[in-house]
Amino acid sequence: MWIIGKPEEGAVSTSFVERQNLTMRMQMRRFTRLTNAFSKKAENHAHAVALHFAHYNSCRPHQTLTKAAKGVYRTPAMQAGLTDRVWTVADLVNLLDSN
Repeated sequence: MWIIGKPEEGAVSTSFVERQNLTMRMQMRRFTRLTNAFSKKAENHAHAVALHFAHYNSCRPHQTLTKAAKGVYRTPAMQAGLTDRVWTVADLVNLLDSN
């Protein structure tokens, strides 16, 4: 068993990783083999996962970060200080145009 760092034992939990895996499986049908969207090429799969996480972290406000009563919607990217607004899908597409 490898242990790196000095984690607080009371805070160690696999719940966060398991929740992220469930979210990814439910939102991306590419992880389900018996669907039309199943990835046959690893490169296509990697691009789909990157697009999913870009949308999930930049475009989709999360309930745990949002104070809906006050109309303040926040994404994980906003919480981390990477951006000051909720992105649109058009903003993601514009990233492709800039390269």
